[in-house]
Amino acid sequence: MKKRSHRLDKMARVYDEEILPIWSQRFGRMLLRELVIPPKAMILDVGCATGYPSLDLLRRMDDHGRIIAIDPLGPLLDVARKKAGDLAGKRIFFRSEAATYKLAFADEVYDLVFSNLGVMRLDSPRKAIAEFARVTKCGGRTLITLPLAGTYDEFFDIYREVLTKNDQHDVLSRLEDHIALTPDVDTVVSWMEQAGLKELDVEVEQFTLLFRSSREFFFAPIIEFGPLSEWKEVAGKGKVMQEIFWHIKEAIDAYFSDRAFEITVKAGCFRGTKPAIPQAEPIAAQTPPRRDATPAAPLRPADTTPVPPEPAFDDDFRLDDEEEELT
Repeated sequence: MKKRSHRLDKMARVYDEEILPIWSQRFGRMLLRELVIPPKAMILDVGCATGYPSLDLLRRMDDHGRIIAIDPLGPLLDVARKKAGDLAGKRIFFRSEAATYKLAFADEVYDLVFSNLGVMRLDSPRKAIAEFARVTKCGGRTLITLPLAGTYDEFFDIYREVLTKNDQHDVLSRLEDHIALTPDVDTVVSWMEQAGLKELDVEVEQFTLLFRSSREFFFAPIIEFGPLSEWKEVAGKGKVMQEIFWHIKEAIDAYFSDRAFEITVKAGCFRGTKPAIPQAEPIAAQTPPRRDATPAAPLRPADTTPVPPEPAFDDDFRLDDEEEELT
């Protein structure tokens, strides 16, 4: 878990009002859209932030279901516990975990493992998905959402132009490396396949974020507490970084003086099933087709089967010196 700081406390205060409605919920609605919850389900939410969509999911579960929700940011977990009220520690359990792909759970514990925008916050997205599959029961489901290649393209085009005009070729190379870290559909599908997940299903939606000026863009919580620190790290430090971002600011205001600065976001939702019976030979899988949103599937009826024991987990966590950023 990350150390508490004024910056993290500020992010926790504005998250539900400024970030959740325009960012996390747009991805989370894709994740929840066709989600079928089995009776007495054991569910793991990786990167739960302030509790969405776990708390929404809890209202759809029977009384025997349980959710374990983990996140590395303590201030966000404090908000989540407050929102959960009396259900916290009874039907939903919030835990602090370091921002690493390794999960402190045994194999095949959960009926459902999901992560709404949490994968790219971990130190290895590919290994994280393999861990999600490991702790998923045979026949259970693993679901993730994340921004895909093409997100923030309008900003990156201006960033490239500024670097080219100012002969910042080393920075331009670092920028291209940074952009390449955001995966496309085929890459994420390959991660799911390598994790042994089958019956893959992919949804891709595109939406836009509008900003009236460069100042509104850079100071918007979704940017300030999201990718901004990484974008600045690409530029370097001190005077060089300040000059580059001053030129970016001027370019945004010049190009978009008479209209909003429009940013494209490509949202992906990926679903997979852990096979009930391991296959002897790997089967070459085709990239599943993208499709439009469909209505949510009906829930299964609840029953009175005894609740499975809560899985063991390690309450110890590591303290890192640097703050965690949202993506």
